[in-house]
Amino acid sequence: MDTLNDAYYMKLALELAANMKGQTGVNPVVGCVVVKGGRIVGLGAHLRQGEGHAEVHALQMAGSQSQGATVYVTLEPCSHHGLTPPCCERIIEAQAARVVVAMTDPNPQVSGRGITRLREHGILVETGVMEAEAQTLNEVFVKYISTGRPFVTLKTASTLDGKIASRTGDSRWVSGPQARELTHTLRHQHAGILIGVSTALADDPQLTTRLPVQGLHPVRVVADSRLRLPPSARMLHDGLADAVVLTTELASTERAQALEAQGAKVLRCGSGPSVDLSLAMRRLAEAGISSILLEGGGRLNGAMLAAGLIDKLVMFFAPKIIGGLQAPASFQFDGAERMADAVRIDRMQVEQIGDDVCITGYPVYKA
Repeated sequence: MDTLNDAYYMKLALELAANMKGQTGVNPVVGCVVVKGGRIVGLGAHLRQGEGHAEVHALQMAGSQSQGATVYVTLEPCSHHGLTPPCCERIIEAQAARVVVAMTDPNPQVSGRGITRLREHGILVETGVMEAEAQTLNEVFVKYISTGRPFVTLKTASTLDGKIASRTGDSRWVSGPQARELTHTLRHQHAGILIGVSTALADDPQLTTRLPVQGLHPVRVVADSRLRLPPSARMLHDGLADAVVLTTELASTERAQALEAQGAKVLRCGSGPSVDLSLAMRRLAEAGISSILLEGGGRLNGAMLAAGLIDKLVMFFAPKIIGGLQAPASFQFDGAERMADAVRIDRMQVEQIGDDVCITGYPVYKA
């Protein structure tokens, strides 16, 4: 049994925040717990961009019991006026005695100001409780706010010999139903989903979230340097989510207009023959897409990895061996000449999902 201490209550706050992944847009996920006299008197989480923050919900639940209480919050309370009033002012008004913060705000323009404001009003503030867990929970927000680029999670499903389809292109189904359901949960948790045009042409996918309960649909993004995506593509006609096509300055104006006539947003990224993926990530971030689930084929996956644009890997391996010299692999790119130059995977976790094995980790790129 966990001992009652600051980490005990912060863990609960982190769990509240984790349940909101995918719901807060470009905002972080935040959880808050208010404790008075050894009793939890308030709970809250940030539910949606533009609505009340976690501290507001928790303090509202606590009411008058907030006076002299301890407030546990997973992210430094905001000190600036945005779409909602500053949370640190709400804590000051509630006359809380102590605030425990997991991590400071990664935004360099506001970092530390909320904590300073609370201390100026005589509130005891402690930081760094379960900081590593809070950083991982808000890895999307940290990347987006500090770099101006979306956090990119690669998801692949392959056989044990690394093939994502047979030599004939058949890929239904590589992984089992439990792994596929988890994939749809990942779609719910990401703002955008990225594929290459070859996948779009082969499968005509909708790229929607299909779960036993209703989920959120990501923005559909297709990398298409020559604008081969047909205006009749299903993702342009189902009305479930926006569609963005990444192309180049060389692509046909007429084809771009035909796609735009069906509601697609065409972003020209670079003047070369291929989409400038680094520029594309910046353009997507500017459009408010803070996280991307990459479900590409081997060439797009390889290009994204070679460019150092993948932040996290979620790789499913099915208990199958299919072989085939021409069968596509998870990553198809020139690669490193020496094993010492391979992209190393850090913080790796292994889990069995149904009959499949899921490996999660973070690529480490050489400077």
